[in-house]
Amino acid sequence: MTAPAIWAVIPAAGRGTRFGGDVPKQYLEAAGQPLIAHALDALLAHPGVAGAMVALAADDPHWPGWTEFHGKPVLRCTGGGERADSVLAALQALPPGVGADALVLVHDAARPNLQRCDLDRLIGAASVDADGAILAAPVRDTLKRAGAEARIVATESREALWRALTPQAFRRGALVDALRQAQSAGLVVTDEAMAMERSGARPRLVEGREDNLKVTTPADLALAGYLLSRRASQP
Repeated sequence: MTAPAIWAVIPAAGRGTRFGGDVPKQYLEAAGQPLIAHALDALLAHPGVAGAMVALAADDPHWPGWTEFHGKPVLRCTGGGERADSVLAALQALPPGVGADALVLVHDAARPNLQRCDLDRLIGAASVDADGAILAAPVRDTLKRAGAEARIVATESREALWRALTPQAFRRGALVDALRQAQSAGLVVTDEAMAMERSGARPRLVEGREDNLKVTTPADLALAGYLLSRRASQP
């Protein structure tokens, strides 16, 4: 039996206000292309990914109107005020042939340096785990808890702590249910795994590359541009 097609979901309705400026950060350029173009390229270059659904702000004037990457469809829908709202809207807008058991990959629009090796391992892990899987990186820095006036209160153990990355991979139906439950409870979830955890799932952690960075500051944008330019120059 052929496995259901894998689709990618990209929530891109945010304004990126923390970054500053008039252009949402997903449209800022690194190595000659908008960040979201790099994200779409990395996802749709994978042979197992059939298409992508991008959730945009209703009045987004920056979307270039892409309809395909690598010969695969790029569809769009209207997102919501929170990340989870946009992901849920995108999941509900997927084509009718994408069933409840289909694997979906949710990826940040401003995370442009996704590598094929990470995507291979994530898909491999999530395909055989009913609870899904996420790319993540172990915390390597010493962690400090701050008190008043930004003074250290304690040093926290970093043992068993991981930084959540994307893509995050789950079955479409399970993720829709988890996001709806969180929404009904008035809970703002900051990633898809948080919604799945709340529903009782224990997603698998798949160690990903540290350079799969999310652009949130001008320094991040400069680093992303350097990394992407270096990749493009390699034979």
